[in-house]
Amino acid sequence: MRYGFSKGLILFEEIQWHLYAIGIMFGMSYAEITNSQVRVDVVADHLKPRTRLFWEMFGSVVFVLPMVGVILLNSWEYVASSFLLSETSESPLGLPFRWLIKSAIPISFILLALASISRLLRNLVTFFAKEEK
Repeated sequence: MRYGFSKGLILFEEIQWHLYAIGIMFGMSYAEITNSQVRVDVVADHLKPRTRLFWEMFGSVVFVLPMVGVILLNSWEYVASSFLLSETSESPLGLPFRWLIKSAIPISFILLALASISRLLRNLVTFFAKEEK
């Protein structure tokens, strides 16, 4: 509307950004569950299955879970202070309840932690399973 009719609504622009944020944050858990996250497939395709499993487990333990922990620890206060202040948009016609969109951060990272732990356990079972003859 802003470019086509030279008339924009701040409300719609903020809704657009909030929907993008929610889609990306909750999409991370979905990508982890379905094994569709970004990786260097050129390298991973040349690795043996056990080596690939090892590197996936290593990445989960060393990179993903600590990052999720740091974000979870820091996001609780971020959301709580926004809620206590009844934070709204800085724009006069913007969205109220800014804390609501901010609460998607810890929720989505809790889901990402659960998805990562589930995948890590699945990879551990596969890695240590005895090969059938």
